[in-house]
Amino acid sequence: MTGLFLVFLFLFLMIIGVPIAFVIGIVSYVGFFILDAIPLQAVVQQMFSGLESFILLAVPLFILAANIMNQGQISEKLIRFAVSLVGHIRGGLAQANIVVSMFFGGISGASTADTAGVGKILIPSMIKEKYSPGTAVAVTASSSTMGMIIPPSIPMVIYGSIAGVSVGQMFMGGVIPGLTIGIALMALVGVISHRHQYPRHERLKVKEIAMQGLKSLPPLLTPLIILGGIVGGIVTPTEAAVIACIYAFVLSYFVYRTIRLKDMPDIIYDTLKLSSLTLFALATATSLGRLISYYNVPAVIAGFFDNALPFDWMFIVAVILLFLFVGMFMDTVPSIILFVPIVLPSAMTLGLDPIHFGVLIMVCLAVGLVTPPYGLCLLLASKIADLPIGKSFYATIPYILIILLVILLIAFVPQYFMWLPNLFNI
Repeated sequence: MTGLFLVFLFLFLMIIGVPIAFVIGIVSYVGFFILDAIPLQAVVQQMFSGLESFILLAVPLFILAANIMNQGQISEKLIRFAVSLVGHIRGGLAQANIVVSMFFGGISGASTADTAGVGKILIPSMIKEKYSPGTAVAVTASSSTMGMIIPPSIPMVIYGSIAGVSVGQMFMGGVIPGLTIGIALMALVGVISHRHQYPRHERLKVKEIAMQGLKSLPPLLTPLIILGGIVGGIVTPTEAAVIACIYAFVLSYFVYRTIRLKDMPDIIYDTLKLSSLTLFALATATSLGRLISYYNVPAVIAGFFDNALPFDWMFIVAVILLFLFVGMFMDTVPSIILFVPIVLPSAMTLGLDPIHFGVLIMVCLAVGLVTPPYGLCLLLASKIADLPIGKSFYATIPYILIILLVILLIAFVPQYFMWLPNLFNI
């Protein structure tokens, strides 16, 4: 009865619009309050214990690196390079939108940073070139999902901490799925652009492309520096995040001269604000996870999976549906904290690779960034285009279907997607 009451309380608070981190915290507090045998201090203790991990320092540091890059107008240089590469293709600006999201995903580690940084420039530009507002929003929002798949990825850091697996291997595991999604989206844009006769830019000479590439080369080296350091065993993911911050500052302040020292307090403030939201959600989700464990929910669900879903493919389909559903209503971080500990033991019992399993979960949760009612990337892109969310979602459906197809390939053709992380024993 108590468990049912807490479920209804959780749903009620979400429906009335309470931020998810506070919903989780309130439900945890009420749950421990009802349990007289456990002191209320346990809520705070569990919140602090959830943050006692060296690897979690990488979260605010990657956010800081992304903010410095955004403030330093790095996205504009990447956009110009992407347009020089693919602008001559039919629907060139839409194709460049996807390419720059692949670039940006390897720098920021966050999908929302991609939507905000790239969308503010490309959505108005696409509309000006006679693309429909729906297409501009759909391409921007769907391609931004690669930000949490292509390394570095903040959600992958969280998963690595929770699941006890190598963050370096998680990063490597995201490379091929992220690139596959990008290529698939470009193919879809190609079909749509030919149908609607969207414009293309004049093909640039090789020399001009090389010049744009040379200007964009320093920021494009960021993922190589991060991955190279981790794969080579030179640095930990947290140390790699520190290097990314220093490198971003050196590029923006000394090389491009697009930020000033007086800009840093605002950049740090924005970083602290965003990091606090992410880490507070992580802390409260850890406390709720302890409460869920007290009610023996993981064991019950694991028993259900073992008895009702005896085959690997049935379990994988159930996990895909679970995280697609959860991603529609919750942010990525609390989703990982709450549900990964519940389903991971069953996955391990079935002999599934935890890296493959984690990458699959990441891509499923990425879809939640473009599906209402949460759909944060879709909401941001819709706001930039001043387009109602209903029309935006309708235009995004074909792109979501493409990502779902890639999810099925990841799930059932793992050897294609997982050979890269298996190549490195990080």
